[in-house]
Amino acid sequence: MSTTKSGPARAAVSATANNAAPIERPTPSGTNAPAFGSDVVADTLRALDIPYISLNPGASYRGLHDSIVNFLGNEQPQMLLCLHEEAAVAIAHGYAKVTGRAMAAAVHSNVGLFHATMAIFNAWCDRMPILILGATGPVDAMKRRPWIDWIHTAADQGAIIRNYTKWDDQPASAGAARESVLRAFWLANNSPQGPVYINLDAEVQEGKLAQPLPPIDARRYMPQVVAGPSADLVRKAADLLTAAKRPLILPGRVSRDLDAWNRRVQLAEALDARVATNLKVGAAFPTDHPLHIGSPATFATDDLLAAMREADVIMSLDWVDLGGTFKAMGNAPSATIIQVSLDQNIHNGWSMDYQGLPAVDLFIAADPDATVEALLGAIGKNAKPKKPALVRSKPAPAMPAPDSQMAAADMANVLRHVVGNREVCLTHVSLSWHGDFWEFRHPLDYIGSDGGGGVGGGPGISVGAALALKGTGRLPIAVCGDGDFMMGCTAIWTAVHYRIPLLVVVANNRSFYNDEVHQERVAVARNRPVENKWIGQRISDPDIEMAQMARAQGAHGFGPANNASELEKALKEAIAVVENGGVAVVDARILPSYSPATAAAMARGNKADRAG
Repeated sequence: MSTTKSGPARAAVSATANNAAPIERPTPSGTNAPAFGSDVVADTLRALDIPYISLNPGASYRGLHDSIVNFLGNEQPQMLLCLHEEAAVAIAHGYAKVTGRAMAAAVHSNVGLFHATMAIFNAWCDRMPILILGATGPVDAMKRRPWIDWIHTAADQGAIIRNYTKWDDQPASAGAARESVLRAFWLANNSPQGPVYINLDAEVQEGKLAQPLPPIDARRYMPQVVAGPSADLVRKAADLLTAAKRPLILPGRVSRDLDAWNRRVQLAEALDARVATNLKVGAAFPTDHPLHIGSPATFATDDLLAAMREADVIMSLDWVDLGGTFKAMGNAPSATIIQVSLDQNIHNGWSMDYQGLPAVDLFIAADPDATVEALLGAIGKNAKPKKPALVRSKPAPAMPAPDSQMAAADMANVLRHVVGNREVCLTHVSLSWHGDFWEFRHPLDYIGSDGGGGVGGGPGISVGAALALKGTGRLPIAVCGDGDFMMGCTAIWTAVHYRIPLLVVVANNRSFYNDEVHQERVAVARNRPVENKWIGQRISDPDIEMAQMARAQGAHGFGPANNASELEKALKEAIAVVENGGVAVVDARILPSYSPATAAAMARGNKADRAG
């Protein structure tokens, strides 16, 4: 197999730098040629230049485990041991959010796959690539061990996740397994990206090769697919946009590529178009640019709704839930709508993550980054006169009173003051976070949410993102809710064990507060006491000591910080730990509340849903 790099080059960070430590070095086995089916699979992973495979071990893929350790020497890919399959897949998800490229994850049989399903669904909804390897106890019933192999074997294991993966396979020979891994990696990395799954029969893994497979060059099986727009559609879109008096651009699922980011800025300036962004996906446009509207938010804001009503042309660059955003207005906008997306290629009848059907006047089935580049070329001399370069300066709010209780905004304010001028990547933010808390000036300033709304994804995704960011000089910061942290906190052990620097700030309101908000709405609608909304929601009596959960896994734990002064001290110490290569968790005790803007947007979304 060739070891030359292959696959789409969308990464903003090198996908090949092996930055996890310590590499658990096995005793050399002297093996230098594939002898078993699982050796072929491992060799193919190396040929694809996959640096890591996150996993929770299991007997169903013991052959592959052995091949990675004793055939590959636990390097390229290097194993990342995880304490739960959901963490293993979430780490691969976070790595892809930074690099735009799939790493591998392995899960044990049907039981491990069941554990991993939420993380796989998150990656699916987030359109992020992951190569997931699973296994089954021998398909040949005569070769199954009593009891355990039977309960770990399914007639169609891929059916468990087929509705929220791009592709799955169960190859029946070593040669078929090699082809399956090649196809899966290629499919995962091409737009629209997504997770793929290969189920490896234990007998295929452990069977000896009758003869060596013929060598192949992996690059030739990874043809780059650039789904560019047609010249005719680009011309039509360019004519509409240049003729518009009040154009609006809605960038959604776009890459972390800095050149693509700069081209979006150039396009907006060439059209004098206003731009809105969204917290559901990564940073797509500088939020302090004078053309940016308000602040990025998860739900439609008053600023965005007003801009859509005023616009005469609206162009979506794969905006997440375009139909729902229009619905928040009460009806489809009068503007001419241009939609640029490839997402329709993977819509199915099981998952409704494709959202509501939007009104569209010109549809361009193409990659948004490629389309922006083509539009810039088509507009050319028709660009509007360039205005003086201005930055929408906004003074940082004053620090909250040292001994005051903190809302989410106060917590974010203290964090911003302590971070200062450091380059930061927000790897995750809590539901209480508002876009006004932080400015985004680079595609890696913020990498988006968990994708599928799966509570518990934040810690694992952040560990994977921090792994990809290691060595870049960026400080990875995860802001996780207390419920999110508790569900996924075992990912912290993996970060500590492999020396992956990461700061986790737990926005600890001691409640599943989003559901308190829902119970209040129901109580109001039914004329029942809102005072009872906390029952079955509050995480107290006893309060959970988040710092102790961190210290139990070898991380540095700080807090609880009950006021701004305590939080400032804890954050300064925690950042020093992370900058020295460590993992730190800060327990920030905040009030159970949302900012007025967040609460209003959520209420509007709830009203629109009920109206529909």
